[in-house]
Formats: sequence, C-alpha cells, structure tokens
Amino acid sequence: MDVTRVSGLRELLAGSPLLDSTAAFAGSLRRAVTRRSARGLLLVGSAGYEPWHLAAHLDDEAAWAGVPELSPTLVRHRATAAAGGSERLRHGLPRLAAAGRGETVLVVTPEPARPALLERVADARRGGATVLALAAGDPELGRLAHENLTVESPEEPGFDLVQHLVSAAAGERRPGRRSGLARLVRQFSMEPVNRW
Repeated sequence: MDVTRVSGLRELLAGSPLLDSTAAFAGSLRRAVTRRSARGLLLVGSAGYEPWHLAAHLDDEAAWAGVPELSPTLVRHRATAAAGGSERLRHGLPRLAAAGRGETVLVVTPEPARPALLERVADARRGGATVLALAAGDPELGRLAHENLTVESPEEPGFDLVQHLVSAAAGERRPGRRSGLARLVRQFSMEPVNRW
C-alpha cells in the first residue's frame, strides 16, 4: 500500500474509532522512541508471523519524517549469524531478554503469543523496557504490554491495514520547535505596523 492510498484511506476513516485508536497507539510509539532516555526500537512478531512489512514501513517513515528512532531492529525467532546483510536482521529472542531501560519493544502478531515469546517480553519489561503490543486480543500479551492496540479481525486485510495506519501516523510530521521558531522569525522581521 503506497502513501497515496494510505492517505486516502485515512481521509475515508476520519473520525472513526479505528483511526483514532491507531493514531493514539502510534503517538505512544513515537513518544516512547523519541523520549530523552530512549535507546532503540525492537520489533518482534510471533513464531509464525514476522512483521517484515511493518519494519520496512517504519524504516521509510523514520527517513521521511526525520525521526531515525522509528527505524526498528527486527527480532526474529529463527535468526542466525549467517543471515547475511544487515546487523538489524541477526537478532533472535535472547535480544528481548537483554532489553532494558530506554528501549521499546513492539510486539506485532495476529496469533496468540507462545510461551517462549511471552517469557522474553516479560524479561524485557522487568528490565525496564517499554512494551507495546499490536495484536488480536491475546490476553497474556495484553497483560505484559504497557499499551495495546487490539485488532478485532486479524485476518487480512484487517491486520495489514492497521499496521499501515500505525506506521503512517507514527511518521506524521508534527509542528514543533522549528515551526514555532519560524513563526517568531517572521513576526520580528515583518515591517512594523503603523498605528497612527
């Protein structure tokens, strides 16, 4: 799904609970990875579902929005040192157990999390990591997460759609200090108003 289609979809869903909940979740994700003490984003799926697609979209949004902290490290269930390519693809579940304060763990799965994943996510939370879950209502995972986004219909295209909405909202450009600074520069560089 390209940017134009996601944009059109967001316009179509404007004011809907789905759009509001994905925007709120994306806001939590962005705040978690950009806070002063942030130390990175770990993205993990279940044994049967690796969120490659979301990893790619978050990477794109990170570049587009100028928020490199949104670019995730994909944690894989069957990672090997021989995976080749990027260091970001060589991390297995033990990486979650090592997650600590300042790191954010985003768990994305349309199926129930297995005990091995739940155990590692619990380790990350005990270590001080912020845990977010985008899942299909898994109660055990929900109890471990600081914040949840439940996808009512996890089958495609529902689950994929929600991931697109979350990544787009997380990368949305927000007015900030630069726009305020630009406003001040304009205000002080304008011709003075003659009130006589």
